Amino acid sequence: MPELIFPLDSTKKFTDQKYLGHNRWHPEVPANVHVKPGDTFRMDCREWFDGAIVNDDSADDILNAPLNTVHVLSGPVAVEGAQPGDLLVVDILDVGPIPQEDSGPLAGQGWGYTGIFAKEHGGGFLTDQFPDAYKVIWDFTGGVATSRHVPGVSFVGIVHPGLMGTAPSAELLARWNTREAALIATDPNRVPPLALPPEPDSAILGTLPQSEYARVAAEAARTAPPRENGGNQDIKNFTKGSRVFYPVFVEGANLSMGDLHFSQGDGEITFCGAIEMGGFIDLRVDIIKGGMETYGVSENAIFMPGTTDPQFSEWLAFSGTSVTLDGEQRYLDSHLSYQRACLHAIDYLTKFGWSPEQAYMILGAAPIEGRLSGVVDIPNSCSTVYLPTSIFDIDIRPSSSGPAQIDPGMGVPRSSF
Repeated sequence: MPELIFPLDSTKKFTDQKYLGHNRWHPEVPANVHVKPGDTFRMDCREWFDGAIVNDDSADDILNAPLNTVHVLSGPVAVEGAQPGDLLVVDILDVGPIPQEDSGPLAGQGWGYTGIFAKEHGGGFLTDQFPDAYKVIWDFTGGVATSRHVPGVSFVGIVHPGLMGTAPSAELLARWNTREAALIATDPNRVPPLALPPEPDSAILGTLPQSEYARVAAEAARTAPPRENGGNQDIKNFTKGSRVFYPVFVEGANLSMGDLHFSQGDGEITFCGAIEMGGFIDLRVDIIKGGMETYGVSENAIFMPGTTDPQFSEWLAFSGTSVTLDGEQRYLDSHLSYQRACLHAIDYLTKFGWSPEQAYMILGAAPIEGRLSGVVDIPNSCSTVYLPTSIFDIDIRPSSSGPAQIDPGMGVPRSSF
């Protein structure tokens, strides 16, 4: 096993650990640990809400989730010799749930969860159709996920970090804040909001001196969206065996990571839509000097996917076009066409006995594939969502005998508020 350089004790809160991580992006968040090019090491990671979501049959914890606290990230890790303009090479050697802890109160101890946020708390990809808070618990057995809340479905985990990235420079951070503030200003009262501005409340900034805390907390960027530094990209194929090339914006690169997922469908469409968990990640790092200019990677990481993903041979695919539910034509709106494809898949699965909420959770957590299938044929873009048929206990293909029926069980817990 690689050396564990960022340990987390499951009996303690994230803020009470040996090393204090962070939940905001800022160039002045100090590095917790230091490594050299070529080093191999292990990082423990806490589930993104630090244990606020529990293994029960209520969604009230999703409704009341402490959104200002996320994501709790492990790091930063400074890499000796990394300078602005370099590319940081990161190999994912292994990633998984909390080792040797297959039961307990924390997500990652033999279980994980998928949630749908209420619309007023951020919603999801289909928030207008699913405006309330819901939660599904998944159990892990031999690398396979099953759920008492979504019967009739099982699948091998496609474990990956939802979030990894390097620290922004002061200049890059300022660009983020300026452009996102301008977007918010176009509709400041929108529900859900258009973007999340810096929020000093609940900011965790590692070992930053207290004298600098107020200033940095007021500037530091939230970790919710992906940006030029990588960040919360939620790419399901970013698995064991992947190699990623991150732009370096500060001395040491200051690499951080978290938001581990046991599995996820393309798009993480319920927002809290993967199977969220804590766990570990084993990494190896190197540097390509001057790589940003050499390879034209001035923003947004590039990566080579791993080769350990579950392999499926049969799929059932659904398409959607850029026409709203009430018949309004939109011009090449791929976001809308993927929504419509997902809604078509959800409608289809309800014919077999799953509730709309159960079907939505399947699309968020199972390893579905989403594709932009046509983006040039005016006025309609075409998006498609592919469901691997083998994850279902019944045959979901259309046939003359009609859809088989499953027992939906207790269903998906919904917030009581």
